[in-house]
Amino acid sequence: MEIVKNHNAKLNRITILSITAVVAMGGLLFGYDTGVISGSQLYFTEYFALSNAEQGWAVSSAIYGCLFGALFSGYLTKKISRKFTLIFSAVLFIVSAWGSGAADSLSVLAFYRIIGGLGVGMASMTAPMYIAEISPPKERGQMVSYYQLAVVIGFFVVFVVTYFIGNSGAQNLSSLANTDLHTWNVERGWRIMFWSEIIPAGLFCILLFFVPHTPRWLIMKGRTSEAQEVLSKITASKEEARLELEDIALSFSETKQHHKVTLATKGMGLILFIGIMLSVFQQITGINAILYYGAEIFSNALGYGPEDALKQQLWTAGVNLVFTFIAIFTIDKWGRKPLILIGTTGMFLGLSILTITLYSQQIGILSLLAILLFIGSFAMSLGPVVWVLLSEIFPNTIRSVAMAIAVAAQWLFNAIVANSFPVVNGSQLNNETFNGALPYLIFAVLSVVTFVFVWRLVPETKGKTLEELESIWTGEKVFHQADEIEPDLD
Repeated sequence: MEIVKNHNAKLNRITILSITAVVAMGGLLFGYDTGVISGSQLYFTEYFALSNAEQGWAVSSAIYGCLFGALFSGYLTKKISRKFTLIFSAVLFIVSAWGSGAADSLSVLAFYRIIGGLGVGMASMTAPMYIAEISPPKERGQMVSYYQLAVVIGFFVVFVVTYFIGNSGAQNLSSLANTDLHTWNVERGWRIMFWSEIIPAGLFCILLFFVPHTPRWLIMKGRTSEAQEVLSKITASKEEARLELEDIALSFSETKQHHKVTLATKGMGLILFIGIMLSVFQQITGINAILYYGAEIFSNALGYGPEDALKQQLWTAGVNLVFTFIAIFTIDKWGRKPLILIGTTGMFLGLSILTITLYSQQIGILSLLAILLFIGSFAMSLGPVVWVLLSEIFPNTIRSVAMAIAVAAQWLFNAIVANSFPVVNGSQLNNETFNGALPYLIFAVLSVVTFVFVWRLVPETKGKTLEELESIWTGEKVFHQADEIEPDLD
């Protein structure tokens, strides 16, 4: 009997991992779609002869789509399910990839980038929520972190793809051949970079039809028998499935009586504020400015040629990938809060070193190492941990709308950073007074602010069921484990 039980537990774990791998592809498309703009914008900026402001719009247009996609997904995930929202996002990815590569003007490019942004926004909110809702409590941090792993894999893959599309062994070519290669990239290469996204987006769309609905959405819709069937496939035993079904059903049944949890319920304002600010800090500390404009930073600020700058981005993508694994293997052991505090410290150090080298005009290997330190520190902290926290801190009945608001705030400030970075970076004040270091100085200061905010206000959530975490904010101490988790408000 014990052998059969262990065998079933292993099969169920394989099922969870398989489902998570498919859903996490939403993160891969997020990373791919975000990363493709970094390599391609070097060339379409020249092709369309864009000003700094126009370049900012070309890069950030997708992010405004992300904002509305995240907001709208709050309604969609509740109405048509987490699963079908992800399928819709996959279709948008495909349409955007095709249209962006075929664009013949800035307005057309921006239009299709906005469509892609709607898909990214939906996937960025829905995928972590879906994974959190099917994951065992003690492994939820690791499981949701797979989403961020998929994001950085997407970055890595697209940087490899754009490197081979746009570089083609440029270091071994003559000066004339390099000129011809650059001309080809400006005329054609950037289009192929966009079209390459159609392949993973199509695969994502197909595979999603084979994953189930989440048990919590099924119970919310009154489809209890289907929820029990799904739980029996993703829990270690029938008894565990039964207990989890009861906990989830209790969470929803209580809210249908006198204890309905809404955004107006006492305690919900605080947790929504914390969720929003985590999203904001993830963006305003500068990660996407460096990822979006990485090729340009390497090309201009650090003195690499355009094609060689694509190769330097492989370093950033590789470091991003390696340090995300550190987060995956430590988040359920060390906890969410310690990882963010360690990571923001490293981010501050990396940005400070980069600021000093730029300001003193001592640009070289130390500048590159500073960028890699910043990216590695982000990859083990704010990158994955914010997604984990957002997917688990909100109560069941408001999770869709609250997470949609928090993720929308993330995309809003992502857009603000993407729009403002080329303007600030190209400003007279930055170039004449700060020698190009001003943006990174600002990001360093904001890293310190993030550290203080997390230290003072963010609770530790590791190892608890989603229903147990709900009691932190509602004050309904239904689960004794909730006593162990209190936000630091002193």
